[in-house]
Amino acid sequence: MIIFFDGTCNLCESSVKFIIKRDVKRRFKFVPFQSEAGKLLLEKNNYSNESFDTLVLLKNDKIYTKSSAVLLILKELNKLWILFYIFVLIPKFIKDPIYLFISKNRYKWFGKKAGCIVPPKEIKDRFIE
Repeated sequence: MIIFFDGTCNLCESSVKFIIKRDVKRRFKFVPFQSEAGKLLLEKNNYSNESFDTLVLLKNDKIYTKSSAVLLILKELNKLWILFYIFVLIPKFIKDPIYLFISKNRYKWFGKKAGCIVPPKEIKDRFIE
């Protein structure tokens, strides 16, 4: 499974670090939207996201975005994070606007960096270049 994220967003980087720490089975790989690899993989999977306004999960050749991506990721993490999957019962027309509200304000609330994350050596294999 591949998670595409906004590499300049502090909230997104924190989310990636959160997932890596809890992904004990190492199911996820990560790639910033801004990277060449990210652009090529998204294009190959017929997905275009110029605004980087959502986390994107590629799972079994299918693209998931917004709240669906987050819930599927939480479902795969260790321990009790799977309990959050219960929110899948809430309709998307309720969940996705909340997700987009946070997404639209993420730079204002959490800040933005000039460049993408440079992964440390011990987790470099989790990132697609």
